[in-house]
Order: sequence, then C-alpha cells, then structure tokens
Amino acid sequence: MLTSKQRSYLKKLAIDIPDIIFIGKDGITPQVIIQTRDAIVARELVKGKVQNNSLEEVDNVAKELAMATKSDIVCTIGNKFILYKKNLLKTKIEVPSKNQKKIKRFKKKTMGTPKKFND
Repeated sequence: MLTSKQRSYLKKLAIDIPDIIFIGKDGITPQVIIQTRDAIVARELVKGKVQNNSLEEVDNVAKELAMATKSDIVCTIGNKFILYKKNLLKTKIEVPSKNQKKIKRFKKKTMGTPKKFND
C-alpha cells in the first residue's frame, strides 16, 4: 500500500517514461499479463495505455493487472495507468519510506555585533 507522498513521487518519475503496456480490443490476455510481469521485474515502474478500440475501462484493467502481478496502482489518468512493485533483488527506485518525517531545523537567532555605549 502506497502513501500519498509515495504516489506523488512515483507519478513525477513516470512522466518521462514511455507507455510499455497496451491493452487493445482483445482485453487482458495471458500474454499481456506475462509482458506486464516481466516489465515490472525489469523496471519496477510501468506505464500502460488502454487503446481507443478496447471495450475495457482503465480502472478495471489497472486492478486486474495489479492483482495478477501483485503490484500497486500508482494512478489512473484518462486512458493511462501506472503500476509499481519494488524489486527486492535489484532496487532501482528509492521511494520515500512511510515512517520518514521531515526534521525542521531552526536557525539560531543571533543578536548581531554588540554595540558600544558611550557614557
């Protein structure tokens, strides 16, 4: 399960990658599942597209592929979807951890240079 910050980070990374998985009029076939599984193992972050001639909906396709590959759905926008699964052997993408909190650092307030008083 991904947090909203992790999803946001992965979305930012997915902007530059091309679509790899294409769902056509045949829908989700065993070949598509195998292709998706192989792509996720190799890349960790996979972007796909449901073609205009497909009768499938993007949300359903993303859910089915995520269940078949045991991956997480990052997002679905329009007719595109993004899937992510961490590769435990060769991690390529460092996703911010759930427990990571930002530490606020405060600057010490300085009084400046001392002023000399004339009596």
